[in-house]
Amino acid sequence: MDTEENIVRIDKWLWAARLFKTRSIAVDAIKGGKVKVDGNPVKPSREVKEGDVIQVQIEQLHKVVQVKTVIKNRVSAKQVPEVYNDLTPKEEYERIEFMHAYKAEWRDRGAGRPTKKERRMIEKMKDDL
Repeated sequence: MDTEENIVRIDKWLWAARLFKTRSIAVDAIKGGKVKVDGNPVKPSREVKEGDVIQVQIEQLHKVVQVKTVIKNRVSAKQVPEVYNDLTPKEEYERIEFMHAYKAEWRDRGAGRPTKKERRMIEKMKDDL
């Protein structure tokens, strides 16, 4: 393989590896300091190499991945395990699940008061803690 084929910008790789839905969202995350390589903030033009450890903050999730393959084109969801190793601690996923499970107590603005049934469900979830 040519070495030029293995040169990919980090913003394009993040999109191709399905960590971000669009490349522009990946660029915004990088510029916002939510993407780090080996613990250092990067620019969207940084080149990705095999073995790089990338820390990405996607909303509340702090995801850590190690690059297995440098790719230019977006892969299917089934091929994602071939592209990177997910090094994110299991506790991080559990924390996110916990947050989503107990989100019922926080209501969207304008949603009104909870119904009696919703209130009972909220109280039951609180008791299960």
